[in-house]
Amino acid sequence: MLKKERQAYILHQVNLHNKVLSATLCKDIDVSEDTIRRDLQELSDEGKLIKVHGGALSHSFNEVHFASNGVYSQTHKKTIAAKAISIIHNGMFILTSGGTTIIELARFLPPQLKATFISGSIPVILEYMRHPNIEVILIGDRLSKNSKITVGPEAIAKIRQVKADICFLGINSIDVSHGVTDNDWEVVQLKKAMIESSQHVVCMAIAEKINTFQPIQVCDISKIDTLITELPADDALLKPYVDAGIKVL
Repeated sequence: MLKKERQAYILHQVNLHNKVLSATLCKDIDVSEDTIRRDLQELSDEGKLIKVHGGALSHSFNEVHFASNGVYSQTHKKTIAAKAISIIHNGMFILTSGGTTIIELARFLPPQLKATFISGSIPVILEYMRHPNIEVILIGDRLSKNSKITVGPEAIAKIRQVKADICFLGINSIDVSHGVTDNDWEVVQLKKAMIESSQHVVCMAIAEKINTFQPIQVCDISKIDTLITELPADDALLKPYVDAGIKVL
């Protein structure tokens, strides 16, 4: 793979998953750690990503205030958010993770909705604060600067005290064999606790994340009740998930 192609692949992975690990890139592209390190440094110097220890972050994911444009695949994420609104009702207690798709969900909430939203994601909480009628509960603990979400044992303990009607998860990867996967250990622990504390688990993912996987498992596919993508529910790509017993929107 030529350098230009290699760096284009890296940028696509950063935009798609918000965060990439150097070790994963080495394996996927089949090059040395030194090569990936140089690529990440060059892309960082050009302002195309943020180089961090062990990998890189996307600029959009790293912002606390997300602009109304510039988010990767934002049109698809708005479609997903609009679908998600159909299963939210007055009086619900709703747990949400972080991520740009969840931010679109927060922006789509109808002004007349009266429900309680619980999250540790700072960008998501800021969007919830704009809503006139919902109650907002911030899960506190140590803040992960990379993911802009509170992490750690106190956050997990507080999540476990909740009995939520629905949990909305913005996810990095999903496939039938590996289930839901991610590349951030601390965020995975939060998502595990959210799943355990919710009656209904909803995964929100653009189609590019379907049939992909990351190094760390969040949960088996059997733990997911609903999967929302921008695709029509009868799209062939989604049939294995329907066959697995998941409701697809």
